[in-house]
Amino acid sequence: MILIGQYDSPFVRRVAIAMRLYGFDYEHRPWSVFGDAEALGAVNPLRRVPTLVCDDGVALTESHLILDYLDGLAGEEKALIPASGKARRDALRICALACGLADKAVSLFYEQRLHDVSSDVWTDRCHTQIGGTLALLEAERAAQSTRYWGGETLGHADIATACTLRFVSEAHPGVLDRARIPALAALSDGCEALPVFQTICQPFNPPA
Repeated sequence: MILIGQYDSPFVRRVAIAMRLYGFDYEHRPWSVFGDAEALGAVNPLRRVPTLVCDDGVALTESHLILDYLDGLAGEEKALIPASGKARRDALRICALACGLADKAVSLFYEQRLHDVSSDVWTDRCHTQIGGTLALLEAERAAQSTRYWGGETLGHADIATACTLRFVSEAHPGVLDRARIPALAALSDGCEALPVFQTICQPFNPPA
């Protein structure tokens, strides 16, 4: 398999971490959606990352779809998410919130970077969405006493949360106030201390 995208993307990073935890061998192509747009477009016309090229040559995009495919390869016993029921629903919900938060942080970054004059309406909306989602995740995480979301075993929800928090803190210094999200910060710190997180790591490198 071939994983395309740089590890400073929270979406690429969450996929790569899962692949390492599953023990899947893969070739990593750290292509940029801007600098390597033509090469990426030849594989994925959406020119988005992560893109996973399967062993049969089929290219998958979107981290949720890629991880669902990888979970199937790993099998229920090894999968980083419950197989069914409320536990699965709750894990998927946290993943969606965390990834939605990351998506708004990416949108905010490009709004400020690519436009000579950014839209105040759009910027304020992104800040409201980011702040509200952080507050919700913090309240729910603070209500849990387990090491990870929903239990004592690392899963996709934890990986998505940690990858997102790192990205937001690097892409938008000052937006993420750790003093206001102590439960999320503790979860993130615990994840980032794991060897796999330290190995699959790249400082945010915005396009020129």
